[in-house]
Amino acid sequence: MTDDMAEHVMANREYWDDYAPNWVETGERAWAKTVPNWGVWGAANSDCPMLPDDMTGLDAIELGCGTGYVSAWMNRLGAKVVGIDNSEEQLKTARRLAAEHDGSDIEWIHGDAEAVPKPDKSFDFAISEYGAAIWCEPRAWITEAKRLLRPGGRLVFLGSSPLSLVCSPLNGAPADKHLHRSYFGIHKVDWRTVEIDPGGIEFNLTMTGWFELFRDLGFSVDDYREPRPASPKDEMLFSIPQQWAYNYPSEQVFWLTLR
Repeated sequence: MTDDMAEHVMANREYWDDYAPNWVETGERAWAKTVPNWGVWGAANSDCPMLPDDMTGLDAIELGCGTGYVSAWMNRLGAKVVGIDNSEEQLKTARRLAAEHDGSDIEWIHGDAEAVPKPDKSFDFAISEYGAAIWCEPRAWITEAKRLLRPGGRLVFLGSSPLSLVCSPLNGAPADKHLHRSYFGIHKVDWRTVEIDPGGIEFNLTMTGWFELFRDLGFSVDDYREPRPASPKDEMLFSIPQQWAYNYPSEQVFWLTLR
């Protein structure tokens, strides 16, 4: 850590270094998959095409790569891939699995997706499945994504729906059917001191906020989707009841192109 590192970057690094052992088995399963799927509810890439079918010749970066399985999927599709993550412990798992799954040519960087140590216009494609999409400050990381992308480059990211935060109780309990915080006030949510399931520092924007940000930075919006579970089972994943997510959007995906 450095003295000038933002509070949320330091807090989330500490949180994910401690939490990384809980993601090892998930990472192992995802690296073994031959077909990508997305988000908490496992949306198929055919229904939620966050990756193209062929990435041959593309320079690609995963912003907040965790255990690196999305980087692995891009590598298998033919891309030259860089994965950056704030947690060295997560990257230890990524490096081990890369060695086990013929991903030795993936470059792993321990760092902040808001300040990537790569030159301007280095990439054709950038992606985040959660990762930077919720753990980095939106204007900071999307501005950085713009810097990294070449003209015509694409940014695809999946994160939490603003509604899921509005409907999440202030004590960290699972999302419910009540409005617990101001929609227009959402931006930074600090989960470190909540009573139930403490976490890190998360970010989101209103829908207007997201579209204003994209417009300001020169991105066009190609598509937007809200993945949902296939059925309203009585199960819980990451403080989101599956029945709730069947009726209300818990996740959102943006497809953007840099003009």
